Amino acid sequence: MRFSTQSYYNNSISLMLQQQVDLSKIQNQVASGKRVNTPADDPIAAAHILELERSKLENGQYDKNSALARNRLNLEEQAMADTGDLLTRVRTLVVQASSTATLTDNDRRSIATELASRLEQLQDIANRKDGAGEYLFAGFSTLTQPFSGVGSGTVSYAGDQGARLLQVGATQRIADSHSGFDVFMNIPSGNGTFDTAANPANSGGGIIDTGSVVDPSQWQPGNYTLSFTSATDWAVTDGATPTPNVVASGTYTAGSPIAFNGIQVTVKGNPAAGDSFAINRSSSESAFQTLQGIVTALNQPGGSEAANAQLESALAGSLQQLDQAGDHFLGLRAEVGARLGSLDTADAARADQAIDTDSALSDLQDLDYASALARMNQQLVGLQAAQLSYSKISQLSLFNYLR
Repeated sequence: MRFSTQSYYNNSISLMLQQQVDLSKIQNQVASGKRVNTPADDPIAAAHILELERSKLENGQYDKNSALARNRLNLEEQAMADTGDLLTRVRTLVVQASSTATLTDNDRRSIATELASRLEQLQDIANRKDGAGEYLFAGFSTLTQPFSGVGSGTVSYAGDQGARLLQVGATQRIADSHSGFDVFMNIPSGNGTFDTAANPANSGGGIIDTGSVVDPSQWQPGNYTLSFTSATDWAVTDGATPTPNVVASGTYTAGSPIAFNGIQVTVKGNPAAGDSFAINRSSSESAFQTLQGIVTALNQPGGSEAANAQLESALAGSLQQLDQAGDHFLGLRAEVGARLGSLDTADAARADQAIDTDSALSDLQDLDYASALARMNQQLVGLQAAQLSYSKISQLSLFNYLR
């Protein structure tokens, strides 16, 4: 078989070009430190690398979401703590104001003035923002100021009842806050089962306490009225229309429990005939209503037996409501703490996963420098030898010897 000179030249050049390509590939690997720079280097490894890099990107986004949720939850927890401190101070002032025998109207108005400033402080806490300028307690409406109205007597809520859920894992989402409705507006009233209040039109000196539940199984939720048909006789009626039903009745003894339907209340003092007290199923009351009610009660003129009784009944109910609010905020702080704990667990799991992912990527992608340098030197020597051989052999022609 004969080979033409041109065919020999073409084959030699093709082989040297291929050697240059192989050498360039090894040089690129050494320069980048990666064994796989293009899918052509190792198609199977390249597919696995893409999957692992996508996982790393997802975990990076989860890290950002977790940091955002943590920042907002920390701010919420601080807001809860500040609210708890505020309610403690309010409770102290209410206890102080309950001394109706020693305080004058001016003293109570002074306390009411501080409580009014505490009410403004509470609204400021409820309108706090995060580092991005979004309101913490507005639900989904994070750009809308949630609370307004302090000074007008009624605080309104402009947010919604939603809570943003942030993805912090492949299957885990965590709420980054509570809605302002759940935090400040939806606090159980009274003792959680029922609440009591004196009729503002009472003319006697009867004072009702907040009551207690004796037998929950006998309690029939509803709205009841404790009326004094005389200074010594009482009757409890339900809210049936048009004619209320008498649930219980008896003879009044100051300080003795009045029991019906598994609950009991105590009235002390001297109620007058026609005086009445409401005993209603527990509903909800906002923290702003509680504080505003205390301010209103303290600004009422006292001195008479009926006025003092109204004030004492109102303040006793307010103390009960403040305790309810305190428990409510403690429960919310516990929820925030649980969410922060879940974030810690999720962060730790992602950190472990990141280590495993980096290790797998290293195994697939990182270059063995010792082996690569040896192959690069071998390839370089081979290319140089081929080039030198070609330059020598290409000069072997009969015409070089004809003179």
